[in-house]
Amino acid sequence: MGNRIMLNPLQKRFKYHFTGNKQTNVLNKPEWYLTQVLMWIGNHAKFLDDKIQPILDKAGSSVNAGLEFSRALVMLILEKLAADIPCLLYDDALFCHLVDEVLLFERELYSVHGYLSSFPSCMHILSEESCFQRWLTVEKKFALQKMDSMLSSEAAWVSQYKDITDVDEMKVPDCAETFMTLLLVITDRYKNLPTASRKLQFLGLQKELVDDFRIRLTQVMKEETRASLGFRYCAILNAVNYIATVLADWADNVFFLQLQQAELEVCAESNTVSKLQLGQLASMESSVFDEMINLLERLKHDMLTRQVDHVFREVKDAAKLYKKERWLSLPSQAEQAVMSLSSTACPMLLTLRDRLLQLEQQLCHSLFKIFWQMLAEKVDLYIYQEIIMENHFNEGGAAQLQFDMSRNLFPLFSHYCKRPENYFKHIKEACVILNLNVGSALLLKDVLQSASENEPTLNPNQPSATAALNELGVYKLAQKDVEILLNLRASWPNTGK
Repeated sequence: MGNRIMLNPLQKRFKYHFTGNKQTNVLNKPEWYLTQVLMWIGNHAKFLDDKIQPILDKAGSSVNAGLEFSRALVMLILEKLAADIPCLLYDDALFCHLVDEVLLFERELYSVHGYLSSFPSCMHILSEESCFQRWLTVEKKFALQKMDSMLSSEAAWVSQYKDITDVDEMKVPDCAETFMTLLLVITDRYKNLPTASRKLQFLGLQKELVDDFRIRLTQVMKEETRASLGFRYCAILNAVNYIATVLADWADNVFFLQLQQAELEVCAESNTVSKLQLGQLASMESSVFDEMINLLERLKHDMLTRQVDHVFREVKDAAKLYKKERWLSLPSQAEQAVMSLSSTACPMLLTLRDRLLQLEQQLCHSLFKIFWQMLAEKVDLYIYQEIIMENHFNEGGAAQLQFDMSRNLFPLFSHYCKRPENYFKHIKEACVILNLNVGSALLLKDVLQSASENEPTLNPNQPSATAALNELGVYKLAQKDVEILLNLRASWPNTGK
């Protein structure tokens, strides 16, 4: 009764100011009536709690005076919205402004005034079909406009934190950060929609936007393929990596896990996915963003591969002289006062050093780690197959190769890991075989020969061959490869065999 007495004049004032031909009733100022209602709720809260609520409690009523008062005023807004929305549905600017103001109103209503989610709310009006579809369309239109402006900005590819190393670990270009903020804002706008089906439609819009942004990044990347080590190409790669990383983080967020569950129920009812996909969704093996993440990861891998191939081509080009080194006639260690790096190896090692330094500065840590490991693998195989296996080595040649590799090549990678030689196992183990003293080499040759001759039987000596190799620190190279390497050694004593 007390509530009704208090509400009557407020309802009259609301209708007086915000209906009919009054100057306060204008379509482009929804904030006027929304703010007015919030003020009334705030101004009456103390009186309702202190004076009215105790009376209701004493009478044994379960009614909450403040919430009922708020609900009655919200009903005025719902009527007002239902009347206004058809008039501004096709004016994008007015409609977007209305949605913005309604969302701000809802946020304050729930966070400041404790309004209940089970009560009628503006979100129910925004969820009605014609209004909701318009909202989705306008949201997409404005998001695409923002994407256009963020990618055409002069600072698009520069990290706004570039001078703060602690913050700039991911080296995120401005356009990628702005885009993910845009997606975050969209999530914030639709997360309080009353039904899961409406939220899933917004999630679909977010996925569309991610795909659109990925395609735009791919287009810019294709323009930069001639300069795959350049600043912009690296910035695009950092952007792709950042978006994939953030989406993977979001996939574990409670809100998106709930949407995944809702999507699972919709898919199960409509039979639109296979039993395997349903199982993956149900077991949380996959996430709502998996498809997007997989496409981004594929783009990331392609871009990294292009960079690795570019640097590897440069390394091969710089290694031409080293490949032709006279390994068979180099002086032994005893004939040299101090061992020094082969002059023919310098161009190759300088190329490697310069490119590693350049990309360490331009790529984020996780990407650079993948880059140098992919490059190390290719360099390892190249030197092993094209230089070591294609030459013969005297004692001096084998010692020089080991010095060049262990004292010069491997240390180039020591900034990035504790044991760089583990990324060059073919080279490391080939150097072990080539530098065995004559007695050990003869013994190993006999063991491997015996193992090979007994192969057709039950292989009784095979374990001893493997054991002999392991004892020398050789685990990667196959037995046949070791036999070839032994035959590349030029100096064998005449054993009378």
